[in-house]
Order: sequence, then C-alpha cells, then structure tokens
Amino acid sequence: MDIEIREHKRANVLRVTGRVDASVAAKFEESLQSQIEGGATHVILEMDGTDYISSAGVRALIAAQKALKPKGGAVILAQPSVRVKEVLEMAGLDPLFRVFPDTEAALGSL
Repeated sequence: MDIEIREHKRANVLRVTGRVDASVAAKFEESLQSQIEGGATHVILEMDGTDYISSAGVRALIAAQKALKPKGGAVILAQPSVRVKEVLEMAGLDPLFRVFPDTEAALGSL
C-alpha cells in the first residue's frame, strides 16, 4: 500500500494505492489519524487504485469517520474501486460514506 497526501483548502486528499490488508491496516489508520490530529476536518480518499480493503482497513475508515463527525467533517470516498465498493456494500457500510466519481466533485461538495 502507498499513500500520497495532498492538502487543499477545504480537505486533505489521500491517494491510496495497492492492498489495504491486515499487514498495513495500522499504517493506514495512522495516516488517517495524523490528518485528523493535524486539523483536517474533511479527508477525501482517492481509492481507484486500491485493489483490496480488509475488515481492518474498513475499521480504520469507520474510526476516522467517527472522529471527524463531531468536528462537522467526514471521510469522503472519491472514485473507489469496484473491490472497495463491494466490500462496503457487503458489510452494509456504504451509507456511512459519501462517494463521488472523482476528486474534483468531492472537493466541490464541501
């Protein structure tokens, strides 16, 4: 898994590529938490290059969403891969996250 971070006025964008499985879930969660602790209220995850996300990765998404909600923020998914969509849908968690076809649309929604 690789994570690229870009800061914008209204949100930080994290491009997540590769597999988010149990072996890297802690690194994924740390990346999300560091954005929140750094003052970000909205985190946009570009996940078109994410081949797989495990339950540990999904837990990190939920934890970040819970941390941002009281701040008036959210975790937003931009162009999630088919695999990421499937995992969230199977777990019944897709309603928890706003999903946009691309990063520009996600940024424009803020």
